[in-house]
Amino acid sequence: MTITSTNATTPLDLQDERLIAGRGLKGAISTAKDRISSGQLGPLPVIVGLLVIGGIFQILNPNYLSSYNVSNLLWQSAAVGLMALGVVVVLLLGEIDLSVGSVAGLSSAVFTVGAVNQGWPEALALVAALVSGVLVGMIYGFFYTRFGVPSFLITLAGLLALQGLQRLVISTGPANSIALPRDTFLVQVGQTFVPLGVALGLLALTMLGHLAVGLYGRRRRLSFGLSAPSMKSLVITSVVIFVVLSLPILFTYSDGGRGIAVLVLIFVGLTIVLDIALRRTGWGRSVYAIGGNVEAARRAGIKVDRVYISVFVICSTLAALGGLMLAARAGSASVATAAADENLNAIAAAVIGGTSLFGGRGRAWSALLGILVIYAIFSGLNMLSLPDPVRYIIIGGVLLVAVVMDSLSRRTRQASGRA
Repeated sequence: MTITSTNATTPLDLQDERLIAGRGLKGAISTAKDRISSGQLGPLPVIVGLLVIGGIFQILNPNYLSSYNVSNLLWQSAAVGLMALGVVVVLLLGEIDLSVGSVAGLSSAVFTVGAVNQGWPEALALVAALVSGVLVGMIYGFFYTRFGVPSFLITLAGLLALQGLQRLVISTGPANSIALPRDTFLVQVGQTFVPLGVALGLLALTMLGHLAVGLYGRRRRLSFGLSAPSMKSLVITSVVIFVVLSLPILFTYSDGGRGIAVLVLIFVGLTIVLDIALRRTGWGRSVYAIGGNVEAARRAGIKVDRVYISVFVICSTLAALGGLMLAARAGSASVATAAADENLNAIAAAVIGGTSLFGGRGRAWSALLGILVIYAIFSGLNMLSLPDPVRYIIIGGVLLVAVVMDSLSRRTRQASGRA
């Protein structure tokens, strides 16, 4: 499914950051109004949606926003969130990967069969599982760039073939489900919640890194004679972000909450890394450029085929990692690991989180926001003991709303000359 648009090759988020830097708070408010009026809603609809979902389910069940349920929701969503993170990158090119669930299932099968049935060292089994994801991505990239086969068809074929391969690998054992010993390192990672001090310490280090990046950017802008935010404003911003983010972390440790799981830290950490790669590197700018207009990117000298292959590899590798995390959380792998539910939820999360189906627009954070929406709905419906059909209907409706908003936003940008 190759869909192109004529978006600018530089993400509008970066343009707005420069405007905000030069014009202060008043400029930020003006820029925000301009973005909304021109269809650049960003994560606002998703954040509002999360607040509405939380409010409704809290009214229906007072235990919904308990610290235990919130920490459990984050833990359960992290593995599929990793799969959604890869889907976001593919969507930025205007492409699609329908097989992330199958890749995840295959990687979990490779790891468990290797580590348990074959007696491989756990590190070797882990590498083999991740390499399976890399190889799948390279195969997709080869068929796409060499023969021009649409990504929709390549990954649909992969979905079916990899499901068969997953079953074939699992069937080498005595049963269709393989349990992982509790002392396995992967299981320990998947089922461990870190102490409060560790969670706050990692947040503080992240904010220091954010401040360092801001100061570096300020120095570069000043060296080119451009306007830049003051050092005081950068420090205040980092402190405010730390305080705001520390509140929900503290909440998950209160009143019997389990706190923050290692899986959540891995998911958030990789999201930060990918966000930096997309916004701050030449590779990331190439991804946005190709998603905006592939022919213009090619004429600009961007090695388009290499970028396509790299994106398919990243998507499949993240899917493989997500499959390992699913197995780690469950303590086992089976033919049902990362089945239809996880596959569709990962794809839906990328779209619901705000990544455009038309390519060229979106952030790595779309995966995190989208998966939170989906699992927030799942958790609320489970606590209300509503049947599965209702869950599917509601998620389908939310996905349709997200796609309609994306389409309307694109039309608004075209009308305002932003597309």
